[in-house]
Amino acid sequence: MEFNVKKLASDAGVFFSRAMQFTEEKLGQAEKTELDAHFENLLARADCTKNWTEKILRQTEVLLQPNPSARVEEFLYEKLDRKVPSRVTNGELLAQYMTEAANDFGPGTPYGKTLIKVGETQRRLGAAEREFIRSASINFLTPLRNFLEGDWRTISKERRILQNRRLDLDACKARLKKAKAAEAKAAAVPDFQETRPRNYVLSASASALWNDEVEKAEHELRLTQTEFDRQAEVTRLLLEGISSTHVNHLRCLHEFVESQTNYYAQCYQFMLDLQKQLGSSKGEMFSGTFVGNADSASPAAATSPPSVAAATLPAVPTIPVVPTIVGVPNTVAEGVLNPNEVKPPASGTRRARVLYDYEAADSTELALLADEMITVYSLPGMDPDWLIGERGNQKGKVPVTYLELLS
Repeated sequence: MEFNVKKLASDAGVFFSRAMQFTEEKLGQAEKTELDAHFENLLARADCTKNWTEKILRQTEVLLQPNPSARVEEFLYEKLDRKVPSRVTNGELLAQYMTEAANDFGPGTPYGKTLIKVGETQRRLGAAEREFIRSASINFLTPLRNFLEGDWRTISKERRILQNRRLDLDACKARLKKAKAAEAKAAAVPDFQETRPRNYVLSASASALWNDEVEKAEHELRLTQTEFDRQAEVTRLLLEGISSTHVNHLRCLHEFVESQTNYYAQCYQFMLDLQKQLGSSKGEMFSGTFVGNADSASPAAATSPPSVAAATLPAVPTIPVVPTIVGVPNTVAEGVLNPNEVKPPASGTRRARVLYDYEAADSTELALLADEMITVYSLPGMDPDWLIGERGNQKGKVPVTYLELLS
C-alpha cells in the first residue's frame, strides 16, 4: 500500500491544531466563532426531531411486537438483508388451541361448539392484527427508520465537517492574532543610542519575518473563512429540510392512525358478531334443555313407531304433560317462551340496571340499552343465566351478565 508521509504529517498537524483549539475553548482560553441565532435554532430543532423520532420509533416497535426476543430477531434479519419469516400471532395460536380442544371434547357438544366459534373469531382477530402490523410497519415505521438511517446521518456528517471547519477558522484567527502581536513587538522603535548597531539589524530582520508570517496567516484565514461559509450554507440547507421531514412524518402519522382505526373497528365488529352467536347459542341451550328433559322423561314415546301421518308431516317431538304451575303457562315449562303469555309473579320482581347494549337474537329475547332500568324476575325451571325482563309493554329473556340487580 502506498504510504504518503507528507499527507500523514499534514493530517496529523491539522488534527493536533483542532484538538488544541477545542481544548482551549473548553478551558476558556480561546475565542469561539458563534453561529447566528437562526442557525442555532435549526440545530436545536434537528436534535429535538432526532431524539423524539427515536423514542417514537422504539415505542411503536414495542407496541407492534411486545416480545423483545422477536424484535431482536427481526432486527438481525433486517441487517442481514434477509426476509423475516412469517410468525403466528397470539390470536391465531389461541384459535389453533381452541380448535384442537373442541375436536378432543367433541365438536357437537355445547362446549366444543362454543370453542370453535370463539376460536374462529380469535383467528380473524389474529389475521387483522397481522395486517395492522404490516401496514403500520410499511406506512409509519419505515419512514421514521429511513430518516434516522438516511437523512439524519447526512446531517450529522455535515455538522461534523462544519465543526472541523469552525475549529480550523478559530485556529487561524488565533495564529493571526499571535503573529500580529509578535510583529508589533518586533517593529517597536529600536534604541538608536545603542553602541552596537547589530541589534537594530536583528530587530529589522525579525520584523520582516513576522510581517511574512502575518500575511501567510491572513491568507489561511481567508481560505478557512471561505470553506467555513460554504459548509455552513450546506448544513443550513439540510437543517431547513427538517420542515419537509415533519410534513412527511405527519402524513405517515395519519396513515398509522387510519390503520389502527380500521384494526380496532374490525376487532369490535368481530366481537359483536361473536357475542350475537353466543347469545343465540344460549337461547338454543335454554330451549334444548327442557326439550331434552321432556324426551328423557318419556322413553316410550320417543321410541314408539311413527304413525302414518308422520310420513307426510314434519316430525314433532312428543312433550309429556307437566304439572301446571300457578302463574306460569305450560309453554314456559316446556321451554317455548311466549313473552305475551308470561305473567310476573306476585312477589320476587326486582329492578335492574343494564350494563351493556344487547341485541336480541330472536323474538323471545328483549333488546337492551346500556344504563336503562328494567324490571326482572325468574320463573321456575328457567336457566339461571337468564331472567324475564319487562320494559313497559315489552317482555323477553335477558342475560343476567348484562344486568346489575338493584335491591
